[in-house]
Amino acid sequence: MNVAVLGAGAVGTAVADLAGDYGHTVTALADSSSAAIAGGESGDDGIDVADALAAKRAGERLGDAAPDDALEAEYDVLVEATPTTLGDAQPGFGHVARALERDRHVVLANKGPVAERFGEVRDLEAESAGTVRFEATVGGAMPVLSTIEDFDPDQITAVRGVLNGTANFILTRMGAEGLGYEHVLAEAQDLGVAEADPTFDVDGTDAALKCVIVANVLADGREYTLDDAEVQGIEDIPGSALELATEDARTIRLIGEVTPAGEVRVGPRLVPEHGTLAVTGTENIVQLETEHAGRLNVSGRGAGGPETATAVLADVGRLPEL
Repeated sequence: MNVAVLGAGAVGTAVADLAGDYGHTVTALADSSSAAIAGGESGDDGIDVADALAAKRAGERLGDAAPDDALEAEYDVLVEATPTTLGDAQPGFGHVARALERDRHVVLANKGPVAERFGEVRDLEAESAGTVRFEATVGGAMPVLSTIEDFDPDQITAVRGVLNGTANFILTRMGAEGLGYEHVLAEAQDLGVAEADPTFDVDGTDAALKCVIVANVLADGREYTLDDAEVQGIEDIPGSALELATEDARTIRLIGEVTPAGEVRVGPRLVPEHGTLAVTGTENIVQLETEHAGRLNVSGRGAGGPETATAVLADVGRLPEL
């Protein structure tokens, strides 16, 4: 398929770089200041991805076009990989709407549209020949949403898990080394595990957005947004709390959950030290409680450019021909 990629951060650039390995052609790649767009009426030859990414690394323009021009390029699938925003979920939601209005498919790495405006996205999809998929919004490379889809959302009774690698790295280091939060956060930033502004990760927002998306997939007629989630982060956990937990053969993890009653909650929880939910480092895990198959565990890398790009490109491969 011909793919246009909006967003040239870690995920967007990885999608562009790997698309050819999956048999797809990149016909447009845009960041916030410029775009590279394939010439010709069909764009079947695609852009020179290597040249565009080299220009990006050098701090130059991706191409000669304006970012919004990528929305008007020739493509079968729009990959929306711009940063997640809350509230109105713009500009991501507008990009989704424009692609669907053109009867094109959309694959999301951006959580905003399906966490904050899920019902509107589904309404636009219903009026379009295009399809919206968003595996990459929950758990990076982990096939969480596709597993729910395969089982049928009606057969999933609850979901819980560790859904943020940065928070998990911090808690793992605090527990293993007896270090304080601020010290480990600085270490995580030095290692590139935490962003310069880690707020979304450590205050629970990122995990909550993922749980809201899961709740929307599971919901029967109800729409969830971040406002429906009960969220507590890890900023105020003292190192002594992890030491006390260890004495009782337990540890603390930031757990997100969608309960059988449809509640969305994220917060620090005590879990068995060697239990399934006590994943370490940047590892993520999601547990699905099913009606007839018991508990399913899906674990792996929940973030990262190439990892998340594999989920995006798997979604592209699931799309029907237009």
